[in-house]
Amino acid sequence: MKRLLPTLVLPLALLAAGCGGGSAAKSSTISGDGTDGKGSVTLNVGDQKGGAEAVLRAAGELKGLDYRIKWSTFTSGPPLLEAVNAGAVDIGNVGNTPPVFAAAAGSKIKVVGAANGSAKGDAILVPKGSPIRKVSQLKGKSVAVAQGSSAHYQLVTALQKAGLSPKDVKFSFLQPADALAAFSSKKVDAWSIWDPFTSQALASANGRFLSDGEGTVDGVDLSVAAPAALSDKKKEAAVKDYIGRLRKAQDWVYKHPEAWAKVWSKETGLPYEVALDSVKRSNGTRVPVAVDQDFIAAEQKIVDTFAQLKLIPKRFEFDAYADGRYNAGLPPYDTKPRTYGKGN
Repeated sequence: MKRLLPTLVLPLALLAAGCGGGSAAKSSTISGDGTDGKGSVTLNVGDQKGGAEAVLRAAGELKGLDYRIKWSTFTSGPPLLEAVNAGAVDIGNVGNTPPVFAAAAGSKIKVVGAANGSAKGDAILVPKGSPIRKVSQLKGKSVAVAQGSSAHYQLVTALQKAGLSPKDVKFSFLQPADALAAFSSKKVDAWSIWDPFTSQALASANGRFLSDGEGTVDGVDLSVAAPAALSDKKKEAAVKDYIGRLRKAQDWVYKHPEAWAKVWSKETGLPYEVALDSVKRSNGTRVPVAVDQDFIAAEQKIVDTFAQLKLIPKRFEFDAYADGRYNAGLPPYDTKPRTYGKGN
């Protein structure tokens, strides 16, 4: 990832975090020696910088573990899921798109948890001075987007909603660092991207919302496990406990946005104001929800979209990769995300 703007650089772990394919799949493990808890069972957890480990620690949810968690930090979702498929990782969290690409490649994965958040951070941005005021005006224009990412899916659905097809737009397939440079220098007319890049571009790159993902996509976070871990009685119990702690930590984030923004800022290098903006727009709004038929239908739409675009080899049924064993007590997938009032 070249030509980074010095004042707008995010760490590599965030640069590819929303990607579902393309060059992001070449990312790798960046660390793997941290351990928490005690006991004879070790749960191998894949993570991304400023992700599950950071939020669980900040929320106090790593206390009292009767099993060990061995953390491995990855630069993005695709290599994390490669590790799940290989059995090197038992569980990890990713966005809604990497599991589609992993499943299409025949990976052994099961989605066992979901948290539905606001899609306001999934945005199509234009420069503040741009004459473009609605998505339909993107016809014939160039749009930067990471190929095969959640932002790619969001862009395609937004175009369809506006009566356009992907052929009506000039796709400039760039990873976030290069896209940021192209957007800031106005070498592209628009940029389809996710938070925290959305918050950063609005704050520092003279960006303006053209549209967001509300009404077109879900701002979802998924817990993906290895089938082998789920078939091991002791390890499966640890997976269940771990997912329960993640759900409690998400509640803590919503109730303590400023505290989490400080931790997230320190972990990732994001400016505090950008981190807080992202927390309130999207990161802190997630609600743990069931892996139910509505969830499967939402993922199936992504499968169908990318199969039609020939970015995955063929269409398949996503329900084979969903496992709702931890759904008890959770609201349905289509539950609305949380929101922050003026007093937060």
